[in-house]
Amino acid sequence: MQTLTPHVYWAQRHGDIYLRVELSDAKNLDICVQDNTLQFKAQGHGAKGDNDYEFSLDFLEPVKPEVSHRSTQRLVNVTVRKQEQRWWDRLTLQERKPLFLAPDFDRWLDESDAEMELQAKEEEKINKVSIESRIRKDPYLGLKKGYLFMYNLVQFLGFSWIFVNMTVRLFILGQDSFYDTFHTIADMMYFCQMMAVAEVINPLVGLVKTGVFPAMIQVVGRNVILFVIFGSLEEMQNKAVVFFVFYLWSTIEIFRYPFYMLACIDTDWKLLTWLRYSIWMPLYPLGVLAEAIAVIQSLPIFDETRLYSIPLPTVLGSSFSFSFTLKIYLVLMFLGLFINFRHLFRQRRRRMRSRKRKMN
Repeated sequence: MQTLTPHVYWAQRHGDIYLRVELSDAKNLDICVQDNTLQFKAQGHGAKGDNDYEFSLDFLEPVKPEVSHRSTQRLVNVTVRKQEQRWWDRLTLQERKPLFLAPDFDRWLDESDAEMELQAKEEEKINKVSIESRIRKDPYLGLKKGYLFMYNLVQFLGFSWIFVNMTVRLFILGQDSFYDTFHTIADMMYFCQMMAVAEVINPLVGLVKTGVFPAMIQVVGRNVILFVIFGSLEEMQNKAVVFFVFYLWSTIEIFRYPFYMLACIDTDWKLLTWLRYSIWMPLYPLGVLAEAIAVIQSLPIFDETRLYSIPLPTVLGSSFSFSFTLKIYLVLMFLGLFINFRHLFRQRRRRMRSRKRKMN
């Protein structure tokens, strides 16, 4: 075979020399630096077809003897480290550059641009170290994570008990289980929903980075249904709507709480992540719809019992009916649904985008 010289393109930074050798399917690579001269030999397909190709470069200033290279189907990338971090006026010792050598404009930078790039990298390193040092300096980080882990674990166990209990009763009793759900499940649901108040407090004190307002909408909304609609009206406690409200709540939470629990120990399960950011899309609107049905069913009961109604002077009327407040609350429920749905959808979009970037 005839020995030929490949096309070589070069660029530099303050500490490195980059060479791009136009040689596809390269094999039998022999690349080394001896006496400050780079020797390159290889077989491959270049400008003159399949042949042996070789070249040598006498560098302008001293370089380190270690050479790193990476071969692809289309080319060979070679990186040589300079002995000193400084900008060279040219690549080779001889002033007239070899005919096979040309600038690599894909990587080419002027000295000022290279200095800006180097400065940006240094600033990035400093910022990274600064962030890491700030994180390490937080003496309560372990305590915070431990608290959040235990909180999510307790809530997961509570809602899992509710979900499993209701599912087993549904299979055994069928539709009959709809009508005594409250008397069977209420104590545990009271416990879980009182604990859920912490989800408003946690972002307020900086323990988590989620928004306060979306958490408050969900917690207040659920507690109104649980304590005011179901808890204070015995007539509502035997209705089938209680089953559907409790079942939808627990189905969402048995995926949400373990996701946050594992996040406290920097663990990510792909299936759980997908379920946490996807299953709410059908279940959350269904849950709000079930809550709205419960409110509508309670209106005539509040009108009849006058519970929570406010007496008014004779001139203004007999009393201010609590059912009127609930009618306003119905409108606010669907406004809250829109706000929280948009918030959750944005969360899902950000999470899925970050996962795609990691995969790429």
